[in-house]
Amino acid sequence: MDTVEERAAALGAYIIEHNATVRETAKRFGISKSTVHKDVTFRLRSVNPSLYSGVRAVLEKNKSERHIRGGLATREKYRKKSLQPPMFVV
Repeated sequence: MDTVEERAAALGAYIIEHNATVRETAKRFGISKSTVHKDVTFRLRSVNPSLYSGVRAVLEKNKSERHIRGGLATREKYRKKSLQPPMFVV
């Protein structure tokens, strides 16, 4: 990617196409979550307003569902923990 504006557009397109979270997008592009967030919330607004509105819709949806994903992750964590044999201290 040549410029910050092109990167912002690429990140926005990826988020919309894959219905991705900021974290997933950051991992895919090998950049920080802060950079992704700044690119798609501030820079993209001036570069491509129509893409920006699509990204905002996906991010709002993800934000409204994050408590569900957190609960599922916690449940999985404790499920795995219960499957491990107990540790004995000698």
